[in-house]
Amino acid sequence: MTRAGQGHSKALKIAGAAIAAGSLMLVTGCSGGSSDGATGDAGGDVTIEFAQWWEPELPDGEFRALIDKFEAENPGITVELVSGPYASTKEQLFAGAASGTMPDVVGLDGAWVNDFASQGVIANLTDLMADAGYDDSQLASQIQVDGGTYMIPVVNFVYPMFTNDDLLAEAGVTTPPTNRTEFADAAQKVTALGGDVSGWVLPLSLEAPNGVQNDVMSWVWASGGSMLNDGQPDLTNADVTSAVDYIQGLWDDGVIAAGSFTMKEQDKVEEFTNGRVGMMIDSLAHINLIRETNPDLNFSISAIPAEDGYDGERGIPYASWGIGVAENSEHKDAAFKLVSFLMSEDVNSELSTMANAFPGNTQSVPDFVNDDELFKTAFDIYQASYPANEFTGLPVAEELMRLFGEQLQAALDGQQSVDEALQKAQDAWVAEF
Repeated sequence: MTRAGQGHSKALKIAGAAIAAGSLMLVTGCSGGSSDGATGDAGGDVTIEFAQWWEPELPDGEFRALIDKFEAENPGITVELVSGPYASTKEQLFAGAASGTMPDVVGLDGAWVNDFASQGVIANLTDLMADAGYDDSQLASQIQVDGGTYMIPVVNFVYPMFTNDDLLAEAGVTTPPTNRTEFADAAQKVTALGGDVSGWVLPLSLEAPNGVQNDVMSWVWASGGSMLNDGQPDLTNADVTSAVDYIQGLWDDGVIAAGSFTMKEQDKVEEFTNGRVGMMIDSLAHINLIRETNPDLNFSISAIPAEDGYDGERGIPYASWGIGVAENSEHKDAAFKLVSFLMSEDVNSELSTMANAFPGNTQSVPDFVNDDELFKTAFDIYQASYPANEFTGLPVAEELMRLFGEQLQAALDGQQSVDEALQKAQDAWVAEF
């Protein structure tokens, strides 16, 4: 899955489905194996450890300044920030989970939540919110396992549709498509321009299978559909079948760029940036990259097209910087105070502005939406939609994508029908659940 914003401290960073927390060096008094509330919080000053990947990804000093503000507002609570890069800290966080030495507050990847919750190493935030009298109506989303919240998305990174406006105009398409019929028509007209140009780009690499999440299931969510039923796999339902049938039709029409079966996300972005495809679904993280790589490219963003006639609320794919509290923390009250601070309207606006991301508080507005027309458009789409990523919180989420991708490739290649592909994927998912 896509990592969050490595090397793009000034640009929007994408969490995809593989973001990480920081290292697990313990601060004295931070983690003592207690699992019954915030033992010790009332006994004097406490230090809580916050392991996250955010600080290195943000402008120097800005996140620490935010934490300093929290400490000033909460005398007696000291926050020890422990930050680290993705590759090493993911391994360290899982090691801490195995040994029961998780930091008090952790940055979370939604793909890990199910495993951590099942192991009992992260706290049920529903209980902590109730204990604190916290109003969760302000939260844009919550990641739940068995009815309890275990992760709160702090900031969100969304995936709208990108259109090469010059290619579309050359093909006689004056506005970005809003429904599936318009999209298929635009894709055919762009492909008809000839040469190496295609209407749409679809990465389906099994090595990096997040195309199933971002480029396939996004069609389901855009029309309010779901791949689950009561938290269990439901891949043969009408919503999923309709979306995959639609993609099969685009494939049969020859409007999808060549090389899908081995193409990864970065290959997709390269195809679009170089002017070889008319449309792609992608992260806002790449807006600045596209601008820097090809300053002459004239492109727009818009909502992912919905089924013809659909007028309900649309889901928009997203990935998050998530936050949770360790079950072994002796200072859960103090830990949740930090969580609620980061989710407060003003602070969440400030943090989302730092990250060039969208806030997890529904009342927050990042400053950058007033300074950049594309980001403003994206924010309008975000506010009119609901964040949709059903892989978040599932067990072995990346493997589920790979299993689905294997069957989808076989269908696109003519080896089986869409119905057969979805049934086999359903069976494979049920086995994993």
